[in-house]
Amino acid sequence: MGNSPRTMAELLAASKVQIVVPKKGDTVTGKIVLKDRRTMVIDLGAKTEGIVSDKEFDFATDFIQDLKVGDSITAMVISSENDRGQVILSLKNAASDAKWEYFEKAMEAEEILEAKGLEVNRGGLIVVVNGIRGFVPSSQFGRAFVGKIQQLKGADFKVKAIEVDREKNRLIFSERHVSEAKELAQKDLAVKKVEIGGTYEGVVSGVMHFGLFVTVEIPVDAAKAVTEPEVAAEAATTEIAKTTPEAAAPTEPNVGYVEGLIHISEISWEKVNHPKDYHKIGDRLKVRVLGIDDKTGKLNLSIKQLQQDPWQKIAEAYPIGTTFTGKVTRIESFGAFVNVEPGVDGLIHSSKLDPSRDLAAGDDVTVNVESVSPDQRRMSLSMVLTEVPMGYK
Repeated sequence: MGNSPRTMAELLAASKVQIVVPKKGDTVTGKIVLKDRRTMVIDLGAKTEGIVSDKEFDFATDFIQDLKVGDSITAMVISSENDRGQVILSLKNAASDAKWEYFEKAMEAEEILEAKGLEVNRGGLIVVVNGIRGFVPSSQFGRAFVGKIQQLKGADFKVKAIEVDREKNRLIFSERHVSEAKELAQKDLAVKKVEIGGTYEGVVSGVMHFGLFVTVEIPVDAAKAVTEPEVAAEAATTEIAKTTPEAAAPTEPNVGYVEGLIHISEISWEKVNHPKDYHKIGDRLKVRVLGIDDKTGKLNLSIKQLQQDPWQKIAEAYPIGTTFTGKVTRIESFGAFVNVEPGVDGLIHSSKLDPSRDLAAGDDVTVNVESVSPDQRRMSLSMVLTEVPMGYK
């Protein structure tokens, strides 16, 4: 009897039992011992029980319904004890973690998911997938929905996860990775087929203040094109897409799609205030490839390079001494610019302006060509008097 425990501390030490005393905010792990429609009891060890609040069932219904008695689960303590001596637990973090893991696995497996459109904004469409909100950028819709995203508000359609970042709370999906899976699979081959200086057709997929995004169609060898039947089967997206004439047309098997940008400076030889003044989403156009970004594989494009530079013929069309009437485009401290032809402005230096006349943008003015320098893209003009000066005899 001399070695028998004499105190509670000695008794606990002898039995090697650890009493778990969870505190609010603690993360604990236990095993489910009871589960019914609105109750879940978790054994936290040493006969300490935790109970999941019935409010949790509303938040984490999908997560809870897949759990069963005997499963191990991690939860957070939201109250150290109720009137029955049970610890109150929350599964919000566990449910949230499970959701993120679900999307991470779906992205890795390139799984097709069901999305519902909620709200259209400037950048694309807010969606809900498996109970979680995410976003589909405008550039991630296939050609069938370019300029028609509004049709997907309230509609169900198929997507793939392309960015899952739980730290930044970013969940990005793509519709075109489903509807144009084959074409995207051919992107690498299409990029290799791109010729610098070549002319191709494409569709405007985005309009920004700095330029136009274009999905360019690049012909590829039919023999090398991706032809998996299961990829083609994924092309069915929504009932809306099925009723869209453009969506119903079969995609050419020997075409790959590559994204590109037409910088605002490459839209026209004229001064462009905003790209939206020239094109809108969904417009078909021809572009010339100026280069390929080695890091992203995206194309640098031009529209204006498909036309002759107007400065190349301006010296011949407007030799020194030519008189013509043009429209003032802008006024600067050093003079006034006058439009000669689309893409060509000449300058009336401030020293050659008529002090008796206040010019403004939009005014017509008759000028004389004093010098032309196509290489420097400069033309010097002087005003021609169209009225007899006061005091003239």
